Amino acid sequence: MPEREASLPGIGPWLSRRQQRTGPKEALVDGEVRLTYADLNSRVNRLARGLQLLGLRHGDRIAMLSYNRHQFVEVIFAAAKLGLILVPLNWRLSPDELAFIIGDAGAAGLIFDADLGNLARATLAKRPVEHVVSLAPETGAREYEALLAGAEDAEPTPDAGVGGDTPHILMYTAGTTGRPKGAVLPQATAFWNSVNLLIDLGFQADDRNLVVLPMFHIGGIGLFTLPMLHLGATVVIQRTFDAAETFRLIRDEKVTLFFGVPAVFQMLAGRPEFTAGGFDGVRLLMSGGAPLPISLVEAYDRAGWVLRQGFGMSEAAPSIATLEGDLYLTKAGSVGRICFHLEARVVDDQGRELPPGEAGELALLGPNLFSGYWNRPEATAESFRDGWFHTGDVARLDEDGCLYIVDRKKDMFISGGENVYPAEVEQAIHELAGVAEAAVIGLPDEKWGEVGLAVVVPEPGHGLAEAEIIDHLKGRLARFKVPKRVAFVPDLPRNAAGKVLKRELRREYS
Repeated sequence: MPEREASLPGIGPWLSRRQQRTGPKEALVDGEVRLTYADLNSRVNRLARGLQLLGLRHGDRIAMLSYNRHQFVEVIFAAAKLGLILVPLNWRLSPDELAFIIGDAGAAGLIFDADLGNLARATLAKRPVEHVVSLAPETGAREYEALLAGAEDAEPTPDAGVGGDTPHILMYTAGTTGRPKGAVLPQATAFWNSVNLLIDLGFQADDRNLVVLPMFHIGGIGLFTLPMLHLGATVVIQRTFDAAETFRLIRDEKVTLFFGVPAVFQMLAGRPEFTAGGFDGVRLLMSGGAPLPISLVEAYDRAGWVLRQGFGMSEAAPSIATLEGDLYLTKAGSVGRICFHLEARVVDDQGRELPPGEAGELALLGPNLFSGYWNRPEATAESFRDGWFHTGDVARLDEDGCLYIVDRKKDMFISGGENVYPAEVEQAIHELAGVAEAAVIGLPDEKWGEVGLAVVVPEPGHGLAEAEIIDHLKGRLARFKVPKRVAFVPDLPRNAAGKVLKRELRREYS
């Protein structure tokens, strides 16, 4: 018998096959731009060939700094066809933070949104790259459309083999030690994430998904952009979230699927459209990215809408669990059952599996998991034990197989769907003269889920003010990382080993 390729094929062929099967069908809607599958595949092929003409080759990293646009999707698939590694950049970060990511990834190129030109230029001044492409004419950069116009739309030929094991996305997650680390997602993770969601959520080819989560997050890519394009459905792109615009798009574009973070659903509930049929035609409303308040689930239920919870992370591309529609009230507080092609167990500190109801660390095994952290062998080895990925989340499984997240990774908190790691914020606070010690915790907030509180010990003889701390951080960190409040104390609570007892701070200030 002939030998067969051991790996799954990559996701690059999805669009060429879609062009053959559903070429005239609408694939992407981005404002006035409407692309069929044939249009999209043609543009992706031109982009891929244009990137090859620039000199980008298999395994090269290319960063993308952009709001949600159809070009973001084109870059995702052009990278897949060539075996490039895409590095999505969070436009909420500062130039210093972006420059670190570009340098850590060793990016050879940057494609940026002209609306983010100032941020791109400030970043490039700190960390230049060889190839710079702008989505609009820009001095010192190639222009995106000109790059496409100068290339053929025939399928590109990669200069090395591309398959499911080929690294595709380098998704940076905030680091517990103050520096982000890149989770390497091979192309097969997108395939398995898609298959899991097709099975668990029952997607259909006539579905129309509205994407409001930023595509620099794995949520904006995997929930549900890539699964929709795999299936031959339609993706409606919202540049950035605006509640009124979201309801308009849902109505005008006949949206059937909508995924958001709890803060998004909280803001939508405050709009008049919420009780006036604003979600008519939407058959799936799902929340993730942060704990979903049961009170919000109940508010949606009173308005006649089923709001379901899900759970995921960058390292899982991102889906881990989804709550079935008939359980959204009876199992409120649960993130649902583990995805179909994924195994989970809750273990103690020795790695022994715990029975239902007992809390321990969540460990995962499955084909949608990342392959490791970029250039971080120690962090990779710490996370994978006997093939199982140890998430660092404290969780429990009930007798029905529903997963409950009890606590989150170490001291991390989530503000408006964004992960905030206190160590990074504390490190920045310590750069300010007059600070002896600092501890940052997350406190509940009705609008954002959680916001930061900095508890600061001033050095003797130094007078510090709250505004001074916050102003110091604004130029160094993304806005969502900057604490909303500062408290000054003579000392921090510690245990016998000298570790700050953040649980005591949370108890005192909550």
